[in-house]
This record gives sequence, C-alpha cells and structure tokens, in this order.
Amino acid sequence: MKTKSLALASALVCAGLSTAVGAQSIGECKKPLADEYKEVGQTRLSVLFWDVYDAFLYTTDGDFDWSQRKQQRKALLLRYLRDIEAKELVETTSEEWEKLGFNSQEQSQWLDKLSEMWPDIKEDDCILLKETKEGYAAFYQGDKSLGVINSSQFTEQFLAIWLSPESRFEEERDELVGKQ
Repeated sequence: MKTKSLALASALVCAGLSTAVGAQSIGECKKPLADEYKEVGQTRLSVLFWDVYDAFLYTTDGDFDWSQRKQQRKALLLRYLRDIEAKELVETTSEEWEKLGFNSQEQSQWLDKLSEMWPDIKEDDCILLKETKEGYAAFYQGDKSLGVINSSQFTEQFLAIWLSPESRFEEERDELVGKQ
C-alpha cells in the first residue's frame, strides 16, 4: 500500500513506537461481535515504513454502502501493530475530523471522553467500535467495555475517518468497504 502523510508519521514517531508483549488474538478482539456481524473487508494502514494497524469492518449482513450507512449497524476493529499512547490516538482523531471538514460543537466533549476511556495501546492490542441499535459508539478492548459515547453524530463522524468517500486513505477505505 502507498505510504501516507508525513504528519501522521510524525505523530506516530512522537507516540514512542515499540514492540510489546501480551498480544490479543483476533478472536478475543471480536468477542463483543458474537455471531451477529459479518466481515465486509479489511486493510492495513502503513505510514512510510511503519505498519500502524490492521482494520476490519463488519456489518450485520456483510455488506456496506456509504449511502445506506444510517440504516446499517457497523463495527470497526483496529488491531494495532505498534505501541501508541492514547493521547496520540485522540489527537489524530481530531486532526482527521478537521481534514474531513467536521466542526461539531460537541467535538471537544467527545475527545475528552475518548481521552478518559481509551488506554495506551501496546502492539497487538485491539480497539473495537460496535455501533448500538441507537447509533451510539460502544468501545471495547477484547471483551472489556471501555465505554459508550451516546451520540449517533459522533459515531458517524468517527467512522467517516475510515469509511467516507472523502477519507484521505482512499485505497485502504476501498479495501475496508469491500470495493477491492
């Protein structure tokens, strides 16, 4: 895959990338999905010469259509291939929203909530966002609940980083939504 933005690479370098012990298996990472979700696609994000994470998209029927996104319950699983501090994940989320042109009044509250709930990531750790029936974002690390952000607007904007046709990771987006 093509290398991506130097800004993202700088953020990752600042995050103190290294290897880790105590890996989670994909099976452990997917426990909150049970059997109600089917994989749509997967991709790997690499920046310069670093592999950052593997991403997996799931829906209840195994298909994804951006124009029908509000009618589809989704789950996004990120399995990290490097250590990354939670602070860096939150900052990168904010930067990606800015690049997508999102400017919601609630964003600072959402970012604060993410800062409280997300742990520092070790290599092979996973974070799963499972969309609830109400459209809220429930986050998990393995079968441990990290918390819920009770806003369908948050869920849509967060998932847009990976799923929007305007995502700056076009090739990875196409793989994730099953277009390649």
